Amino acid sequence: MHTLPLASQISLYVLLALIGLFILLLLGWQVRVLQGRAMRNPDGSVDDWHEQKILFGIAFADVFLACPAGLAGIVLVFLEPRWGHYLLAMTGFWFAYANLATTVASLRFEKPRLTLTWFLVFPFGSMLGVAYLAWAVVHIDAIFRP
Repeated sequence: MHTLPLASQISLYVLLALIGLFILLLLGWQVRVLQGRAMRNPDGSVDDWHEQKILFGIAFADVFLACPAGLAGIVLVFLEPRWGHYLLAMTGFWFAYANLATTVASLRFEKPRLTLTWFLVFPFGSMLGVAYLAWAVVHIDAIFRP
């Protein structure tokens, strides 16, 4: 990884910082959902798995798969870069998929006001996942060079 240009290294570190912050916020939110708390979203909807059982599955996947894999991926990027990027690619794909689904549901069913808070809760995770995947595709030779 040290063969990357300075701009690529900086963009990777910025992405890792944003992914780490997003994971911590998501982890806190989804743990509350798993505890059975009804959590209000900025679009007016409520994450309450007593009402919608699918929310329990999404919260479970975030807390026990995506968030730990993402945090481990961030650490492993510095210790064992290849494995770190594998885990971050998986996490990036999950963020892109899950947040795109929630964004579409919010736009379709809730008709929200598009505020900064709404943007950070819904499409930001998807954009973050796609940004990491795009970064990885552009630098695939440096990541997976033996």
